Amino acid sequence: MKDTIYRSNNTSIQPFKFNERVVGVFQDMIERSIPGYSLTISMISVMGDKFVQAGSNIYDLGCSIGTVSFAIQQAIQNKKCRIIAVDNSEAMISECCKNNIHKKKNIEIDFVLNNLLNIKIINASVVVMNFTLQFIPLEERERLIKEIYEGLLPGGVLILSEKVFFNDKNEDEAMIKLHHHMKELNGYEKLEISGKRKSLEDVLIPEKIESHLDRLKKAGFENTLIWLKCFNFVSIVAFK
Repeated sequence: MKDTIYRSNNTSIQPFKFNERVVGVFQDMIERSIPGYSLTISMISVMGDKFVQAGSNIYDLGCSIGTVSFAIQQAIQNKKCRIIAVDNSEAMISECCKNNIHKKKNIEIDFVLNNLLNIKIINASVVVMNFTLQFIPLEERERLIKEIYEGLLPGGVLILSEKVFFNDKNEDEAMIKLHHHMKELNGYEKLEISGKRKSLEDVLIPEKIESHLDRLKKAGFENTLIWLKCFNFVSIVAFK
């Protein structure tokens, strides 16, 4: 379904929630809103196949409608493992379960309805947070990344995608304008864009790239790579 949630003259903009209304248009919303989204998913599946270790767990934290989990499931070749996909939205997990029709016998996906802060990372070779950390309270992010590091096997990776902002004011403004222009070209009206942005205030809290890299290093990840950057969106892979 096409995303028209913010195509309205209603001046009362409510905080963004991953409810049934959003789930119904989520695929359209995210593909038209995040630059390079399809490429991000495709390359995460490549890295999933590259770094998964036989007999280990793959965690998809903040799995939404399961796009990452399904992509990794299809990409993995001849490696016995388990995918654990977590989201705190009942509507999202319900949609995942309905779409879980591509199971491989040797690669199961467990869809878990829970706050990812409650999840214990165990025997993991790959952990993915695809535009998820930005919705976690700032004061909880350091602990979460540290617990992910401790739950990863040697040679394991954390794949982190996030919306970011930049130290340089001109660069930051330019990236925002380009992002908004992309959304307009994808069919969003200016009022829709401003309405969505207002709804995400105090819900989605972006950080600087340097803040993410510093937190990853503090948690124990000595080696990190920015493998994709498009406007004000960045994807990082961190190695244990």
